[in-house]
Amino acid sequence: MSDEPPQTVHASCVAIDGRGVLIAGPSGAGKSDLTLRLIDAGAMLVSDDYTLLTARDGVLRAAPPATIAGRIEVRGIGIVERPYVRDVPVALWIASGTPERMPEAMTHVVAGIALPAYTMALLEASAPARLHLMLDRIAR
Repeated sequence: MSDEPPQTVHASCVAIDGRGVLIAGPSGAGKSDLTLRLIDAGAMLVSDDYTLLTARDGVLRAAPPATIAGRIEVRGIGIVERPYVRDVPVALWIASGTPERMPEAMTHVVAGIALPAYTMALLEASAPARLHLMLDRIAR
């Protein structure tokens, strides 16, 4: 039983070592591109572009909407099928944008749950490595 009704956010989501990472931004910001690069490096797809979030027992959990489960849009190719996981505990919120050189700690609240949050230029070559460094800073 969930503490709050599910909500849909405009964000892609991947699972890295069992921890969900939400990647938010407007259309064309690079959400799917970064998601694809992370999958190529071993992450699992949860959802592309839109993600269902449910708060359960104080943990935010991510799943794909049924209509797009296992699908990711790849520019220049179209919609492709990929293996995916669901019901992943979310550990991190990434927002597209230009990050500060030395940012203050930030959080993003979803369904009453505060997530560590970072701003990132999603299309930069170092984005996957930076995201892994961000996850390393978060206690399991």
